[in-house]
Parts: sequence; C-alpha cells; structure tokens
Amino acid sequence: MKKRSLFQHLLLLPALYLIVGCSTPAQQADNGNQQPPVTHAAKASDWPRGVSYEIFVQSFCDSNNDGIGDIKGMTSKLDYLKQLGIEGIWLMPISPSPSYHKYDVTDYYGIHPDYGTMADFKEFVAEAHKRGINVVIDLVLNHSGSDHPWFKAAAKDANSPYRDYYVWAHKDDPQTQSEGKTTGDDSHNVNHWHSVPGSDYKYFGYFWGGMPDLNFDNPKVREEAYKIGRFWLEEVGVDGFRLDAARHIFTDDRQQDNHQFWEEFLAEMRKVKPDVYLVGEVWAEADVVAPYTKGLPALFNFEMSWKILDALKNGTGDSLAIHHDRIIGAYQNVNPDFVDATILSNHDQNRIMSEVNSDMNKAKTGASLLLTLPGSPYIYYGEEIGMLGKKPDEQIREPFLWDVKEKDACRTTWMEPQNSTEQTVRPVAVQEKDKTSLLNHYKTLIKLRNSSPALTLGAIEPVPLDNRAVSAFLRTHENDNVLVLHNVSGSAANVTLPDNLKAYTQVMFRHNNAQQAKGTVQLPAYSTLVLKK
Repeated sequence: MKKRSLFQHLLLLPALYLIVGCSTPAQQADNGNQQPPVTHAAKASDWPRGVSYEIFVQSFCDSNNDGIGDIKGMTSKLDYLKQLGIEGIWLMPISPSPSYHKYDVTDYYGIHPDYGTMADFKEFVAEAHKRGINVVIDLVLNHSGSDHPWFKAAAKDANSPYRDYYVWAHKDDPQTQSEGKTTGDDSHNVNHWHSVPGSDYKYFGYFWGGMPDLNFDNPKVREEAYKIGRFWLEEVGVDGFRLDAARHIFTDDRQQDNHQFWEEFLAEMRKVKPDVYLVGEVWAEADVVAPYTKGLPALFNFEMSWKILDALKNGTGDSLAIHHDRIIGAYQNVNPDFVDATILSNHDQNRIMSEVNSDMNKAKTGASLLLTLPGSPYIYYGEEIGMLGKKPDEQIREPFLWDVKEKDACRTTWMEPQNSTEQTVRPVAVQEKDKTSLLNHYKTLIKLRNSSPALTLGAIEPVPLDNRAVSAFLRTHENDNVLVLHNVSGSAANVTLPDNLKAYTQVMFRHNNAQQAKGTVQLPAYSTLVLKK
C-alpha cells in the first residue's frame, strides 16, 4: 500500500488546509488545564493510517432484544464510532459457527443467524462507508470448524475428495504420540493430534480438536482460500481482512512457506481490489514478524503492547521510543510501506484496565502512549470506557455498557458479566457528560492524532533525558514536528530539554497539568505534554 504524501492527503480534503484549534477538546479531557490553540491540518489521517476499532459483535449492541449483539445493533452505533474518530472497524468472525467466539467456521460464505442476514451486513458496510469508516472482517483460514462439511466428509471417508483438505497421520505415527509445542500466547494447547472415532488416523489441529488445520500444501485448499477472499471483497464489499493465526498456515519449521503463501494471497486479493487491506496476527517479536510484511502489509505489534504494559507497571518509560524505533526499522528493511497496527490489548489478551489494577491514571497514560507513538492504532471495544476483564476468554469479551441498565436498550445479556458491571465501569452515556472521563480522553487524543501529520504519519526519534520515568520522543513528517513527553510513573518528574528542543513551546495537548517554561518541563505523575515549535 503506497503511502500518500501530505500534499496528496490535502488534495483529498473538500477545503484545502482548514485551520482549527485543538485547545478546547484537550481542556475537556484535562480537568480544565488551559493552553493556547495550535493550528494544524484539519485531517491528516487516511485509513489504514488512522485509528481502527475491534468489535465482538455478540457483545456490542442488541437490536432485537434476544440478548445477543447483532449487525443491526452495530449499525445503529456507527455514529458513536464516527464521533470517536474511528476510520476502520475490525469485526471478529461473523460467519456460522457452533461456538460463541465463532473461530470454528462452518460456512465461509454466510452470516451467523444470531447476528442477522447478509442483507443486514451489506447495509452495515454501506452505512459505514457513508461515514468514511472502512470494514475489515476476521478471515479464519488456518483451520475450519470440525462441523464444516469439508471436514465431516473427510473424517467419514478416507477416499473423500476433501480428505486432503486436512492433515492426517496414522495413530501409530510417533509424531502423534508426543506433546507438541506452542509458539506464544496465541495457544497453550500442546495436544495437536486428534482422534476420529472408529478410525486408525488422527488429524492435526494446532489450537484444539474443534479446529482442524487446513492443508495448504493442497492447491485446491489455496484456491478455496482465494475464492473466499474474492467473495467478501467483490460480492459483499468489505475493505480487507484480519488474518487469524497467520504464522500457523504451515508448521513452525516452515516459516518460509508461510511467508510465501501470504505473498500469493495478497497478489490474488489485489487482482480484485488493488487497495485491499490485510492485517495479520503473528504473535511474536519483531524479528519473527518482519518477514511477514511482504505478504501482510499490516501486522499487529504485540511486542510494543507488551513494552507499554511493562512501562505502566514498572513506571519506567525511557526505553519505549527506542524499542519502537527498533521495531519500525526491522519492518522497513523488509517492506518500507508496512502499516504498524498498534494495540494495548485485544480479544485474546487481558484487558488493559485489569492489567493496571483499575488505575485510571495508568489507563489514561496507556491511551496517551498508544495514540502518540507511531503506528495505526486499534482500540478494543470497551477499552475507551475502561472495561475490565482477565482470562478465561469469555471474561475479556463481556457486554458493552452503553447506558445505565434501566435505560440501556442495546446492552447484550448473552452472558452474565463478572468484571465490567455498573459497579466497576461507567457507561458511555455517563462518561460523555464528564469532561475528565476516559472516553473524552480518548476522543481528544484521537482528534489530535487524526489532525496531525506528525502523529499520524511521522517517524520517531527517541529523546534521551536523565529520568527513567519519562518517555520522550520527536514525531516528524515533512515540515511537521511534534515533541511528546509522558511521565509513566506515580512521582513528579522535572526535566530540562536539550538546547535543540527548547523552541518547542506551543502546547498542543496536556494532561494532569504538565507544564513547560524556559526549556524546563514539569511532569506531574502520569502526565503528558505534546508540544510544537
């Protein structure tokens, strides 16, 4: 995906280089801290280099009062996402499946009946596009569900044409007798070979027996994958895919084959949609992730999410920019046009608010880091209102809170929440009225980011300061330069800026009363300051 220059971005705007001030929203998110207005381009972001939002449809919004979130409910909340500043939506799987999470697909061309119809989904896509919001769906190609017709036929008859769609070994084969290994937190399952009643053969399922791995050594399986992708792009009109378990298409000893497959998949998808967006799940450090950027131009930056969490827990942020600069360098060496999909957490990880023990200061600092560091951030639904949750998985995918219970016609009831209740999380309707809420903190930062070329597109340059609590860095894009300072600790930090940065005096954003005067910056606990020259 070619990155547009700033000039090309501005040509897309209805009015060229509208000038706006950003002091008001920043004041609203900062307990009334005053700051002078700073002018910048009205819109610098251009998806996929903007902010996206991950939705678990089942928990988001229920339109028909059956307790389960659905597509029509999600459509009714598009204006909320638009106002938040979202430019892309990633949907967890929406196809038929026997499981609540729907990662064991039984029909790659359908919509789960609990969620609605294909007509409902096409309307959702159209309404999202009207609001300038792109739609990405989870595409689960590593495996099918064990209830998929392909697998049913393959398990029943060794001579079935679908037998070679999956990976089989005789039950006496030594590889089926020993425990396998896992490669990260994407799976803790070590029993990869699974029996079929009445058969002498076992099938390979990396994640569990209900998810048999597809055999991508079979050209017919690869063509099935391309056919599925073409359908959703051409017939339904989605903008791209999140590719689940991208490093497990082939086994760990065949990473080159994984890389090659995704390059082929990208080429096939670009034949029908030249600007298709593919974002991959490769749960690993940068050196493992980087080779995937040729076939998956966007990849989730799990390593940076771990570093941010460590900084919040330990109160040491001085190395964050150094780590991010290193990661970006690793990716750029492979694909200069990569998209760095940054996150604080997602549907497979403990929620960030639980990880910081419900500390609102740390939650706001985490948001400030995510939205000022490089990358194209993803917000996991509910993160912006401080939803809680730790594994098991159901408890990190609990119902979204739109309003107080007696007024919340949208709230889902498919499960009884254990973590995110009205006793622990203030609903959207309540937070919208509070200028100091976490929700308004997110809104302000997203608006700032979306209107700043440096924060949206800029490179990062770590700024060394003599204080381990402070994460300081420059973001630079063409002639736009921004200096960002975060104190990630619970103690105040006073730092002197290097002489070459003392000209950065105009406040774009401040949180928790951070101050700058005569080249010295006062950063109270968990505060942020964003400056321009």
